[in-house]
Amino acid sequence: MRWLFALCLLLTLSPAWVVAIAQANGEGAYFQQSYPGSDKPGELKFPVMHRVWIPGGVKRLRGLIVHQHGCGAGACKGGQTAADDLHWQALARKWDCALLGPSYTQEDKENCRLWCDPRSGSGKLFLQALDALGAQSGHPELSTVPWCLWGHSGGAFWASLMQASHPQRIVAIWFRSGTAFGNWTKGEVPAPELQPDVFGVPIALNPGLKEKGDKRFAGAWTGSEAMFQAYRSKKAPALFCPDPKTAHECGDSRYLAIPFFDACLELRLPPRETPDAPLKPVASTGWVAPLGGGKPVPADSAEARKESSSASTVWLPSLAFDRMWEEYSRAGLVGDSTPPPAPTGLKLSRDEGRVRLTWEAAADLESGLAGFVLLKDGKPWKKLPEKPAGKLRPLFQGLSYHDTPEAPLASMRLEDPEPGKSYAIQSVNGAGANSAAVEFPSPK
Repeated sequence: MRWLFALCLLLTLSPAWVVAIAQANGEGAYFQQSYPGSDKPGELKFPVMHRVWIPGGVKRLRGLIVHQHGCGAGACKGGQTAADDLHWQALARKWDCALLGPSYTQEDKENCRLWCDPRSGSGKLFLQALDALGAQSGHPELSTVPWCLWGHSGGAFWASLMQASHPQRIVAIWFRSGTAFGNWTKGEVPAPELQPDVFGVPIALNPGLKEKGDKRFAGAWTGSEAMFQAYRSKKAPALFCPDPKTAHECGDSRYLAIPFFDACLELRLPPRETPDAPLKPVASTGWVAPLGGGKPVPADSAEARKESSSASTVWLPSLAFDRMWEEYSRAGLVGDSTPPPAPTGLKLSRDEGRVRLTWEAAADLESGLAGFVLLKDGKPWKKLPEKPAGKLRPLFQGLSYHDTPEAPLASMRLEDPEPGKSYAIQSVNGAGANSAAVEFPSPK
């Protein structure tokens, strides 16, 4: 019980606290940094928790993926499970990145801009949390690694202002239904000073098509469109990709957001041998295509240079991503023809006439993890979950309005009161493809 005593002592002595939680399946570890709200001028009014997941076996982190929720009590609650998301963890694991889900405590009637404007104290605490989490996790480089910023609504507002103040640290940004650009150009919030480096950050503006003309959320559309046009006119590597299926909810936007970050990480991260080197610029890399779709051309071609200042074109990080963008623009998701990875860490125990099965699984990077098919004595036995939940695609963890897993989190365990002789399991990805079947080992 010494750890409990130490934790209670830490909570008593400090206004900020850290909780380190090791993930039971050995695939990674969680660390948590929380701060109470403050009434002091210039400090953050709302309490905030920064929860980070770090992949197992990583010697040195190369980056940080930040999944920032939007405004209101529901969004804050949804953000509490962001770091648990298996699909986003798959991206983080591929690139030796940490996955961070900040969660603010804000009631619906309270002013969201008291946190979603990082100049109100949230930006300072974000940096402070990275220092603390880096020390606790044994990864002090967390304080200096570059970021991929994903933000929804108020979280996108926050990300646009973080871009203005920290462009040299940002790999890329995904703006889901929001930005502060329209607000600062109208004088509703102080306008940041935009240095040239700001326009070197790859950005994707992703409003819902149904927000266009909506009484409540029209600003998310007009602000996204205006930011795209303004930044593209500065030759910024900017993408405009409306979601044809949604309004303000996140929908299935992850099926394009994750490939966008995947491609940008490949373009921008320095080599593993020189991890402290600056991010690679993208001024002459990637592709340029007409805004409405059409044949892309290399960004360093004469044709692209001629058109690169026009808001009638978009920047794309790769030719493969161009195909994904065009498909998403039509259907609201991206196809996947590859099978998912098979489950790992299978364990079987027999006790009191019951069989207990546990396992681990990584999500398919392209289409996530929809669930599992279990076989008993060589025959199909159960599907888990029995009734998959999701938007256009089901996900094993479910999918909230805020692009986060539904609480309580789904468990990878099952009991059978009518034991069979043998058991096997397959993963199923979001596109419906099955992995190879893997047998549970017999207990020794």
